[in-house]
Amino acid sequence: MPVALVVVAAGLSACSSTKGYDTAQTAAVPAPPVVVASAPAPAVEEPAVKKPSAADMALADGLKAYQAGQYKMAETQLKTALQSGLSVPADVANANKHLAFIYCTTKRDTPCAAAFKAAKAADPSFALSKAEAGHPMWARTYKKALGLK
Repeated sequence: MPVALVVVAAGLSACSSTKGYDTAQTAAVPAPPVVVASAPAPAVEEPAVKKPSAADMALADGLKAYQAGQYKMAETQLKTALQSGLSVPADVANANKHLAFIYCTTKRDTPCAAAFKAAKAADPSFALSKAEAGHPMWARTYKKALGLK
């Protein structure tokens, strides 16, 4: 038998012997924790964030400009949004509604009425709020354009 195996065998037999050791004391020593290797967690893909289209950005810019009282800029941006192909009917109606407001306040009644009609055509549920419908600058044109009383 080679020398290395004899040394290992002797060492193993010495470990199995309990002679001279207090077995109650060694039994109380806890075993080391078992480490279980696991596969790495699968990569979680972030949901794709849809970038706003040029039409959506133009609509947002147009509405911001309108709220800021920059009506010339608002008109340009709202027209750009419509020409760029807004895809949501409510957005098309909203762009046309704000264009109608701009047209009516600048005494352009024909394009005002056309914008109100376009808003209704894009979104059949389109209607001005009570406050908007009663505005003196466009109430009459709105009611006439949509055949309301």
